[in-house]
Amino acid sequence: MESLQTTSSVFMVRPAAFGYNVETARDNLYQIRDDRPSSLIQKLALNEFNQFVQLLRAKGIQVIVVEDTPKPVKPDAVFPNNWFSTHADGRLILYPICSPIRRKERRKYLVSTLYDQGFKVEEIVDLTFFEEDKQFLESTGSLVMDRGRKHVYACLSQRTHPVPLAYFCRLMGFEETCFTATYQKDGNAIPIYHTNVMMHLGTKLAVICLDCLGKKVERREVQKKLEESGRKIIPISVHQHFAFAGNMLELKNENGQHFTVMSQSALDSLKAGQRQVIEKYTEIIATELPTIEKLGGGSARCMLAEIFLPKRGI
Repeated sequence: MESLQTTSSVFMVRPAAFGYNVETARDNLYQIRDDRPSSLIQKLALNEFNQFVQLLRAKGIQVIVVEDTPKPVKPDAVFPNNWFSTHADGRLILYPICSPIRRKERRKYLVSTLYDQGFKVEEIVDLTFFEEDKQFLESTGSLVMDRGRKHVYACLSQRTHPVPLAYFCRLMGFEETCFTATYQKDGNAIPIYHTNVMMHLGTKLAVICLDCLGKKVERREVQKKLEESGRKIIPISVHQHFAFAGNMLELKNENGQHFTVMSQSALDSLKAGQRQVIEKYTEIIATELPTIEKLGGGSARCMLAEIFLPKRGI
């Protein structure tokens, strides 16, 4: 099962017009406005992106980089994990996106790019028809998958609706564990917009902000499922989750070495004991993403779309 959970190939999009998306900011309260010139913001984001790619490649991870197009403007193009996912059976799934601006990120070049890199797409499954009924499911932002056990965890929100989630599970033969996750602000319970900002699932580790699960029955159910999977659970605090400590991704290289990828802010928020547990199983790759995290409201995991497709000729 371990081999099904982790890949050595990722797809990344070098941004052409990174910036603050007013549409996504309506429910992504991790985003913060920045009045600096857009040209400076773009330059800083590019530097962060390029450094991240270099770090991954230096560890032997295959990084497929495509260039974003300047027009139409796509301020969140750097987060491709929200609009498609790939699977070991050759299926590539396109997902319904909440923000109309973000729907422009779905590009036809995807399949040809993956083909050129030696991957085989057996079938494209298009779930974008759900957008007509304002039903959304934003790929691995909404879905934290336990691929080996064919189980998925999903935090219900304005971007993760039950109907397309159930459709996905029937399509892929997955079971689902749904829950609601919030944090308190000014006495109000604010929904968490994506599952992957408060939960990470590696081969032997599970990182989760259990404090965000206000319903005890849901918290017990999630803990039970994670324990049944045999993973070591690392609880993180609300403060740590705001530093994107839940937004991690485990990858491996061709030699089978495993890495937990995160931002420097996430790493800095971890306690010594938490870091030691992660390092017991994987090597940590941490990258500086202050601009992308601040304006985009997403972090390292959001920038990585995993490629699980079979190779052509195999």
